[in-house]
Amino acid sequence: MSAPPPSPRVRKAGIPMRALIPNAVTVLALCFGLTAVRFAIAAEWEKAVLAIIVAGVLDGIDGRIARLLKGASRFGAELDSLSDLTAFGVAPALIIYLWALQHVPGVGWVIALAHAVTCALRLARFNAQIDGDEQPHKRAGFLTGIPAPVGAALSLSPMFVAFWLEPAALADLQIRAAVVMPIVIAVSLMMASSLPTFAWGAVRVRPAWRLPALAGVGLFAGSLFSTPWMTLTLLSLAYILSLPLALRSYARAKARMAEPSPLA
Repeated sequence: MSAPPPSPRVRKAGIPMRALIPNAVTVLALCFGLTAVRFAIAAEWEKAVLAIIVAGVLDGIDGRIARLLKGASRFGAELDSLSDLTAFGVAPALIIYLWALQHVPGVGWVIALAHAVTCALRLARFNAQIDGDEQPHKRAGFLTGIPAPVGAALSLSPMFVAFWLEPAALADLQIRAAVVMPIVIAVSLMMASSLPTFAWGAVRVRPAWRLPALAGVGLFAGSLFSTPWMTLTLLSLAYILSLPLALRSYARAKARMAEPSPLA
């Protein structure tokens, strides 16, 4: 009696490389955020802030890489949220505490915690609503609250000014803390708020403005490399000035959506 033929070996499906690349970029952003804390502990403030900026750049491209390679996954989305909390919530809170808020005993640590906690709340709200149908801001092309990377940059903006202008006032530790406290509180509230903010992915450029827009991007990149602290300061100021415009634009978009369809 002949032996039965060997059963075919079942090959387990592996994870495609296209799914790993965006996750690797997210992990790099996480590592830069943690490295920023290491630089802050060593009082290497410029390196600490630059590490957060690099983490922000990586965070801005990992999702686009995932969509380009068709490697988006639920795992990647959860990893991205954990990376954002570390790089743009915990790390900036520790940096700004060590740079300024530690000179306000007790209250300074609470304010630093506020940044990290509201960042976590914003990310949790985003994850809870990611599959929801009722998202009026997203439907109109807006975000809810300021994004975590922007919140980190705005909380660190006093450091941008200090590195750029080197004002003597910020050398006084009490004045430095007094300047930083209201900024961090305001940013924390805006992260956890329901304030509509511009979503850059929804911005549409008119064909006639294509070349000026490309020229502006080139000039911005050159300015960022040649005078980074001035550029980041002005960019932070421009974003703050855009908030009332976003609120006004959202009110108009909401009114347009509420209008009855002429075919109805």
